Amino acid sequence: MTKYAFFEGEIRSIHDAKISVMTQTFNYGTGCFGGLRGYWNQEREQVYVFRILDHYRRFLHSGKILMAHVPYSAQDLAEITIELLSREGWRENCYVRPLLYKADETIGVRLDNMRDAVTIFSVAMGNYLPREEGLRLCTSSWRRVDDTAIPPRGKITGAYINSALIKSEAHLNGFDDALVLNQDGHIAEASAANLVMIRHGKLIVPPISANALEGITLASIIHLAQHELGVACEAREIDRTELYYADEAFLCGTGAQVVSIASLDHRTVGSGSEGPITAAIRALYFRVVRGEEPKYMHWLTPVPQVVPA
Repeated sequence: MTKYAFFEGEIRSIHDAKISVMTQTFNYGTGCFGGLRGYWNQEREQVYVFRILDHYRRFLHSGKILMAHVPYSAQDLAEITIELLSREGWRENCYVRPLLYKADETIGVRLDNMRDAVTIFSVAMGNYLPREEGLRLCTSSWRRVDDTAIPPRGKITGAYINSALIKSEAHLNGFDDALVLNQDGHIAEASAANLVMIRHGKLIVPPISANALEGITLASIIHLAQHELGVACEAREIDRTELYYADEAFLCGTGAQVVSIASLDHRTVGSGSEGPITAAIRALYFRVVRGEEPKYMHWLTPVPQVVPA
């Protein structure tokens, strides 16, 4: 159970980390957030946080979209997070949620001349999606938010009503999740994960211009596929029907991790089970995040274990 949060400039009990119902971001969604994972290595009795500085750089970039003034650097936020996790003492996989929000208690929606605040907390987390492999997806009737309306490259809190609509529709229709099209009719991503399609031995991903999130997990997987597995990658537009032809496909992200797609719109994708390239990528990714690949230890930050008094 979560015990602590970084709130109003210090680490305190999670029960004391509360905001007013009048808080501007609570009323209007004018905040942004991040998501980081810590992975427990049982053999070493060690939690490793994956690409912590990259996550906080993206977090601060999202804040820039919101005209936020944050008195912390990415390094500052990383150090706060490591201290927070150390106090929590997780001995299992965990998830870290930083939030940047407009803290003024006012009515009236705007971004300028507001007090900005940061809070961070963590929770124990296993798998975010319901299946380790073989997701059943549909194509959502909703469209992905557009950069000209609510920039999807920033993890803006209010924008995630788009994700909620997409995922709830999928669940209510009997699917695990959904792929969502952009305004041009091409696949952007899933409700809260990036898409990777595999055709003819190559990874193919939607471009950022398709209103897909600039995924840190996705970038890591592309690097591992190219440099460790010798698999080429291409970013280009993908139509929903092309995915019906795919040899393999999977979703990836901090929450989703790496999870294969079995079907889309009641059509089997590839063999309908995890394909060989997906399996190789998934296995390598989990070795990396758990600290089992020495070459990639620079992506990991260990959390000091606090010995109880």
